[in-house]
Amino acid sequence: MMNRVRQLEEAGQSVWLDYIHRNLLVCGDLERLIKNDGVKGVTSNPAIFEKAIAGSKDYIEIIQDLATQAGSDAEAVYKQIAIDDIRYAADILHPVYHASKSRDGYVSLEVSPRLAHDTAGTLSAARYLWRTVDRENLMIKVPATEAGLPAVETLLGEGINVNVTLLFSCKVHAQVVEAFMLGLERLDKSGGDLSKIASVASLFVSRVDSAVDRLLDEKIESATGKDAALLQTLKGKAAVANAKLAYQQYKALFSGRRWESLAAHGARSQRLLWASTGTKNPAYSDVLYIESLIGAETVNTVPPATLDAFRDHGSAQAQLEKGLDQAQTDLAALETQGISLDEVTDALLREGLDKFVIAYEKLLDAVTQALEDVRSKK
Repeated sequence: MMNRVRQLEEAGQSVWLDYIHRNLLVCGDLERLIKNDGVKGVTSNPAIFEKAIAGSKDYIEIIQDLATQAGSDAEAVYKQIAIDDIRYAADILHPVYHASKSRDGYVSLEVSPRLAHDTAGTLSAARYLWRTVDRENLMIKVPATEAGLPAVETLLGEGINVNVTLLFSCKVHAQVVEAFMLGLERLDKSGGDLSKIASVASLFVSRVDSAVDRLLDEKIESATGKDAALLQTLKGKAAVANAKLAYQQYKALFSGRRWESLAAHGARSQRLLWASTGTKNPAYSDVLYIESLIGAETVNTVPPATLDAFRDHGSAQAQLEKGLDQAQTDLAALETQGISLDEVTDALLREGLDKFVIAYEKLLDAVTQALEDVRSKK
């Protein structure tokens, strides 16, 4: 039987790994995932790096070496570790980048979450990372905040690949696509090569269900009879419905005269990337956010445990364009019950930024402690 993860290629979906760790790179695990499962990219974020660095002893020797260098504070040490890991991953993925004609094979590195509301700071940090990592298959991750979107447009206009992260709603997805189009138009006007630019719009999935389900549970507590039963049927429906409608929006936005003009100059669409696809609720299938979102011209970035689960018992049937009427009905029913998806997703963006800042601070604290330990022994 063909590897279930590999079967996703037949549906036109690329699988990226939502994980990075030095051992993954040096022990050949990433090469094996590329060869056996057809993994085509890697995404990272502050929380992933925090777990990698603070949660293991694997970076101690590197920190010891960096501790002797001038100006080696916690942030400088973290940046060097991250840049080294990202370069390593990019080199491993470069054959995928080449074989896919630069559609896949990317590794993503996020600007500091402290800069989420600082356009100028984001631009400066993104340019530094792009220049320093110096790999054509790098994507710089920028959050879809009010300050982040102008940075996305400018970076794309300068020929820098961007992974726009922390999307939760169709409303913001449309704004992200507009920034993408404007960036490409700017690059095209300056004579840049549109065929060299890649971007994804990372729509977070499981967190939507977690937030909506909490609100439903609150209402169920005080509801009775049919009302309680109706509320119960809406649990676990919002995230997939939201993603399915975002995909329909993607198809609509990447059609028509404006897009066709850019495509004629070599541009390729900004694919939707499904993020936060590990199932948070143990009552739901552990492969729910893979099976439900399989469709052409999409990316799913998957944590290792979810990838293992799908390889073991997943179904690779394309489902992304099925049940669209039901998706509309489910979201309308939530609104009728007083649950505004716009309000939920706005709150999720704020929470997502807060979580990454907290992870970043924990990461810096761990590096600071490791540096102090090294220096105290000298």
